[in-house]
Amino acid sequence: MSRYIFVFPGSFLLLISLLSFVNIIYSYYFNLYLNVSSYLPTLISSLFLGLILVFYKSFNFKKITIYQKIFTVVLGYLILPVLISFPYYFSIYNITFIDSYFEAISGFTSTGFTIFENIKHIDSSLILWRSTSQWIGGLYFLFCIILLIDLFDNKLKNLFTNFITFNSSEFLKQSFKIVLIYVFLTFFIFLILKFINLRNFDALNFALTIISSGGFKPINEINYLLKNDFKIIMFSLTFLLSFFSLFLIYNLVFLKNKYLNFFTEDFYLLLYLLFIISIFFIFFSDKNFSLLLLSITSSVSNIGIFYYEDSNRLSFLYLILVIIGGSFFSTSSGLRFFKILTLIKFSLNELLSHSKPKQILINKVMFGNDKVDYDVINKYFLSILIFVISLTTITFLLSLSGIKFENSIKLGLLTIMNTVNSSLYALQDFNFSNLNISAKVSLICFMIIGRVEFITLIILIKKYLFKN
Repeated sequence: MSRYIFVFPGSFLLLISLLSFVNIIYSYYFNLYLNVSSYLPTLISSLFLGLILVFYKSFNFKKITIYQKIFTVVLGYLILPVLISFPYYFSIYNITFIDSYFEAISGFTSTGFTIFENIKHIDSSLILWRSTSQWIGGLYFLFCIILLIDLFDNKLKNLFTNFITFNSSEFLKQSFKIVLIYVFLTFFIFLILKFINLRNFDALNFALTIISSGGFKPINEINYLLKNDFKIIMFSLTFLLSFFSLFLIYNLVFLKNKYLNFFTEDFYLLLYLLFIISIFFIFFSDKNFSLLLLSITSSVSNIGIFYYEDSNRLSFLYLILVIIGGSFFSTSSGLRFFKILTLIKFSLNELLSHSKPKQILINKVMFGNDKVDYDVINKYFLSILIFVISLTTITFLLSLSGIKFENSIKLGLLTIMNTVNSSLYALQDFNFSNLNISAKVSLICFMIIGRVEFITLIILIKKYLFKN
């Protein structure tokens, strides 16, 4: 078995141990002694396991298969949150293990569902740990994209690399670049939030959450922090850093030969964003522009954070924006804008081919310069079908748990898209702590499925159930 299978999760175990140690230092520095011991199980177990996986020499370096990569990614989403859940479980708040694991999964998948009804009732070190879990999860997700690069079509891969596949040296090079950019953007968001006079603790927690497209908040309602339009607009603009490609700013600054393929998706995303903002501004001008901007950026980036106010009138439109999502190489979820754009182009060409048969001779590319790759189109259509099946399944399971149908379908959609419930989607008062175990397990499973995409699970099933 390839050593990379063990080094990959082992590296994140060491990162978890490092950040749990930071939380212990933070607790001692601010005299938060009540929960300081709750981080020790995470520190010790993650450090011990991480060192074994990273430095144990018996594993070889043979080439890792795509099935091993998928298995490693899925296993990481199951195992790493167990260690993240320890500070919740061993805290003074008498949280059950299922609730602790639910909170950890919600953080690690950058979803933002929480079993805490009032953030004011928990100490600041645990609030920081929640945001930290999302930051780790966002970084893990980006590494997973690199690890599973072979699953994506060449057009998407060329949006940030000219490599068809990654060898070990290229993987390390890209991984190091991701870490630097991810840390830099986190610090950049922190500076912006400090510029609008957020206190250090709130700015840090929001920075960790926003860069990972998470939904955890350090306070109950953000309207106490954003008291004027300028602050709201600046806060909204930070959401776009997890909407566009992680490499956008890096490529703009450092890329010498700026090939168009590196910026194509971000250019379309910019046009899409401007179009959405214009439409909302024209047709819903009765609402405050800064709040509209916050609503739009929060939805397209799959963050979901918003004011505590009634937004039922537009909740359906915001859910559509959540479904579409953001860039291929960003921490946002959704079906991904570039996939939907490609499918729309293909569908229009299919329709035109019936009125203009000569289009068949040029592979129906009236709306693009590239020839149609039917394998890619089939994969995109399959992802849409899988989304429908996933949404139907989670809605059915939640309905069986006693949740009314309207809330079940909204909650199911947000779960698959890893977006927090808020007043944007008329779910701000939904209580996760009161859900039964079956509902929590269902949400846990589909939060993971939403992050790894169901298509990877289908590939595993095909490998082990359909040998031929």
